Amino acid sequence: MAKDSKVMIIPLGGIGEIGKNMFVVQYENEIIIIDSGLKFPEEEMLGIDIVIPDISYLIENKNKIKGIVLTHGHEDHIGALPYVLQELDLPIYGTKLTLGLVEVKLKEYKIKKDYKLNVINPPATIELGKFKVDFFRVNHSIPDTVGLAIHTPIGRIVHTGDFKFDQTPVDGQITDIHKLAELGKQGVLLLLSDSTNAEREGYTMSEKVVGATIEEIFRKAKGRILVATFASNVHRIQQVFEAAQKYEKKVAVVGRSMVNVVNIALDLGYLSLQKDVLVDLDDMSKIPLHKSVIITTGSQGEPMSALTRMAMSEHKKVDIVPGDIVMIAATPIPGNEKLVARTIDHLFKQGAEVIYEAISGVHVSGHASQEELKLMINLLKPKYFMPIHGEYRHLIKHAQLAEEVGIPRENIFLTENGNVLEITKETAQIAGKVTSGKVLVDGLGVGDVGNIVLRDRKQLSQDGILIVVVTIEKQSGEVVAGPDIISRGFVYVRESEELMEQSRERVKQALNKCQEGNITEWSTIKSQVRDTLGRFLYEQTRRRPMILPIIMEV
Repeated sequence: MAKDSKVMIIPLGGIGEIGKNMFVVQYENEIIIIDSGLKFPEEEMLGIDIVIPDISYLIENKNKIKGIVLTHGHEDHIGALPYVLQELDLPIYGTKLTLGLVEVKLKEYKIKKDYKLNVINPPATIELGKFKVDFFRVNHSIPDTVGLAIHTPIGRIVHTGDFKFDQTPVDGQITDIHKLAELGKQGVLLLLSDSTNAEREGYTMSEKVVGATIEEIFRKAKGRILVATFASNVHRIQQVFEAAQKYEKKVAVVGRSMVNVVNIALDLGYLSLQKDVLVDLDDMSKIPLHKSVIITTGSQGEPMSALTRMAMSEHKKVDIVPGDIVMIAATPIPGNEKLVARTIDHLFKQGAEVIYEAISGVHVSGHASQEELKLMINLLKPKYFMPIHGEYRHLIKHAQLAEEVGIPRENIFLTENGNVLEITKETAQIAGKVTSGKVLVDGLGVGDVGNIVLRDRKQLSQDGILIVVVTIEKQSGEVVAGPDIISRGFVYVRESEELMEQSRERVKQALNKCQEGNITEWSTIKSQVRDTLGRFLYEQTRRRPMILPIIMEV
């Protein structure tokens, strides 16, 4: 090994944001990828379905990649795989439940490639070129979550995955603290650690606390119970099943993603229940309301989700009736607060009693709070530290916690997506940048919607469009017909006839000016029409509609 051998850590997503997690670890001519997640669009991304990382760097270096290693089965860690696998043919390594969810996703997207899914049962070790990867168990809000210890020729790099320290997990699988202490003793060169809850003091409560709340609600309930949670929260679903069994109630599952996850988790043994507890939704009508439980998607108030449609009386099979108890067992993801609040309001209007996080104990986080983050750093004692998986304020807070427990400030790296962290045995520095960013997915189009299209969509949504149609005689350049103006989303033409007439006059003036100046270039004529009309309309209305001139020659 050369004295100046170095490892490069390159985040392609997951830094300064919650979502689209993807990290590249590179040593010489070998690369491994950690996770391949998506992110849901921000409010201003009109019409966009999902956002995935830009993988240009991986496509350029496809021959160096040894495989993709997955930490767990949440969308922000596996959601981009169908898109990545269309570009790269790679083996994938993950735990049984994670790969079960991946398989369903790839079938759903009709990925025809012969993809190679390799099941890992932690504690386990695999070798990928010069890398040796240890998988160790951590607790999170989905079973089968792992952290990674990557042994490189110059030292160990630990990636915590999403984690918390739950001393009483539902499945009895606690975080492998022994392994963490062992790694700390052997020496850790760099720690990449989950920052999601870095602002939250103390410890994150155990999932068992939610189980006790669910049981209490089931014990007191006199009507039907509906539970909305994340489809992937298998532990929470298990606790609903157990409460239903205890109080002799029947359970139906609603929502495509919820049905998929429940079926996979049952097949793979991550959910257990008595045979007659789970019934088909169509058979629920035969069961008394006080003996009925429905587990549904829609805890984030998503417009097309099952719970939202029930709240709006638009669901084909389930109507909310007075006396229903609706538990929303999830915290709104930042940006979804209004959607959730609207759904809760509609549920109350339908006569339901709604139990939600703000006033109850029906949800706990799957991420470590400050004391657990400190514990992770103290167990591993890393030389260098890089907070990951959080918005910038989370990363800053996590960096401060690392300083508090003794990591020198110069050894803490607050980075950005695309930045290359270069580490040798003795040094670490940000050295350069690779292509990174957002690829927007809209329907079947991947990356065909960019900033210009979004800007146009925003303008259309705010101020509407005016289409100016004019016919010009080819030889003389004289206007033969028009200009006609069609307005959509700007003003209602019949009520603004005077404005439309004045607009036509302005267009005529612009066209005459072009004719006098012997301007025949279409793009110049269109530009002149657009500028003249745009200025006039802004003076009159203080609005800037999109102006689309259409010129026809005869």
